[in-house]
Amino acid sequence: MKLQALGRNHAGKKFREVCETLVVNAHGGLLILRHEVDNDEMLVLVNPETQEEQECRIVFTGESGSKGIRVAVEFLTPAPHFWGIDFDAPRQNAEQQNHAH
Repeated sequence: MKLQALGRNHAGKKFREVCETLVVNAHGGLLILRHEVDNDEMLVLVNPETQEEQECRIVFTGESGSKGIRVAVEFLTPAPHFWGIDFDAPRQNAEQQNHAH
């Protein structure tokens, strides 16, 4: 999923970029950023479909690759619907299928 990230880079300069998610969950996600960022810095993510903004904290920065740096973020407040995914639905369906057999 593509989304917009606003924050400060390694040098403290503000940036805004369109980035891509690798993994998402109800508590945050793993992104690829072109800007170098530091752990414990804040990012604001903007969902382009809903224009919803979500503040998050950088909890991990990985190695730099050809597309950018892997950055794990954690939402400051729970936001299970930010990604537009219902995280509970697949588990409930799987449990119902298991009980049916």
